[in-house]
Amino acid sequence: MGFDVLLDQAGSLGRFQILQIAFFFVANVIAYCHILLENFTAAIPGHRCWVPLLDNHTASGNDSDILSQDALLRVSIPLDSNLRPEKCRRFTHPQWQLLHLNRTFPNVSESDTEPCVDGWVYDQSSFSSTIVTKWDLVCESQSQKSVVQTLFMSGSLLGSLIFGYLSDRYGRKGIYTWCLLQMAIADTCAIFAPTFIIFCTLRFLAGSSIGIIMSNSLILITEWTMPKSKHIGVTLTFCSFSIGQMLLGGLAFAIRDWHTLHLTVSIPLFVLSLLSRRLVESARWLITTNQLVEGTKALRSVAHINGKESSGKILTLEFVRSTIQEEMDKASTKPSVVEVFQAPKLRMRILYLSFLRLGGTVPFYGLILNLQELGSSIFMFQILFGAVTFISRCIILLIMKYMDRRISQSLFSLLAGLCILVNTFLFKEMQTLRVILATLGIGAVSASTTTFAVQYAELIPTICRSTVAGINNVFSRTGAVLAPLLMTLVVYLPHLPWIMYGVFPILSGLIVFGLPETRNQPLPNTIQDVEKDTKESRKVKEEDTFIKVTQF
Repeated sequence: MGFDVLLDQAGSLGRFQILQIAFFFVANVIAYCHILLENFTAAIPGHRCWVPLLDNHTASGNDSDILSQDALLRVSIPLDSNLRPEKCRRFTHPQWQLLHLNRTFPNVSESDTEPCVDGWVYDQSSFSSTIVTKWDLVCESQSQKSVVQTLFMSGSLLGSLIFGYLSDRYGRKGIYTWCLLQMAIADTCAIFAPTFIIFCTLRFLAGSSIGIIMSNSLILITEWTMPKSKHIGVTLTFCSFSIGQMLLGGLAFAIRDWHTLHLTVSIPLFVLSLLSRRLVESARWLITTNQLVEGTKALRSVAHINGKESSGKILTLEFVRSTIQEEMDKASTKPSVVEVFQAPKLRMRILYLSFLRLGGTVPFYGLILNLQELGSSIFMFQILFGAVTFISRCIILLIMKYMDRRISQSLFSLLAGLCILVNTFLFKEMQTLRVILATLGIGAVSASTTTFAVQYAELIPTICRSTVAGINNVFSRTGAVLAPLLMTLVVYLPHLPWIMYGVFPILSGLIVFGLPETRNQPLPNTIQDVEKDTKESRKVKEEDTFIKVTQF
């Protein structure tokens, strides 16, 4: 615990940490808006085929001047099974006989209709423009909306692997600043993309930045705070994501043009990338990579900001070297990925946790990325979901003080799955019940993922926690990619994606019992602690270990 001694000298929760957490809170709020942009910029408005009688304003005939718009629509567009105008087909020729029929189902064959060969007309009451209206992503091309979201999440997966490695090699601060700037440039340029392919490419580049923007902020917060204060930064980080959801819902309600909305959430990233240069690099990372001089400077800088001038004078290079030597020796014996998977019990824990991560991520992104499928008021859903996730993440921290990890994880996962499955088979007219179930579902998913975050830290030994975190992050990003990809299955079976969203958390709620209970148990330090997980070894650890029993 040598670094904790150094951090205590510099100040573990002073002015520097408060300013740092405040900066990352604002940055995460803005960055999280970019994950959910397609909820509004790719919203699918009401639409129908373009037909000459209604939409050819340059030429008018006697019929179009005499007849009402409803009458012209009736003879130009067939009705679907719900007796509403078809969205993807039109009559090849006006069916004038329909004006004289009182029957609901006139004798019109499929051969009398054709696809929308002249394009579509869009309802602009909710959105003045979206990428759907710009590139006609409807009917046969409707699945392209999910492709945009899938590519963004795929970029997040790839970016987490590449920039995660670069962060460990070249530092957290520089890569964080670059990712902010990359996202700002990519999503600003996306506004002016001339083709859909270029737009998707730019969103992929923006997505490759988002994972590191969120993870490096969390890493820098935890590496600059003492263990007793870490939960404050972690909780605020998760809460910033919920605030981002609510902010985007409010902005989208006020700004109905997708270009303006994109620009509104992109410009602040340029400012944040400039301000991020004032951040202090992680002294813990500097020291563990043998950059003792730079690490000492960082500690003294933080001590100065925290007003601990006398402590800053103590933080000399010799003092840092002597204090941290034992910790650096331990870091040099860090096990490889192969060594981690050679341990049977630890290997099983990682496999269980990986599926739990996947089972929580798929339904979460399945819900928040497909608000339009849940009801007409996507603005309300966006704000409501943000508020619910914020509340659930705070409440679950209290629940975990009194309830075992496995039970709380299982209950909330099962509740989430059941809410999604029941909602899947409800009639769309049952709007109030659908809203209630969707809200309960997203709240339960958020609670289970928060439980998972605590459970994960308590199950994985300190010596390989960062290594396993990288593995776990891959499954998290895979779930984020899989969620919009599953929505493309709607063309085969409308309910299939939502059934999958409901099945994943139910399986997670059952699988969690394959893991040991960790509430009020000491944290494992080494792989041997996991492999010799007996009551006797736990009793010895309680007496000898420097790591205290977890708070919850």
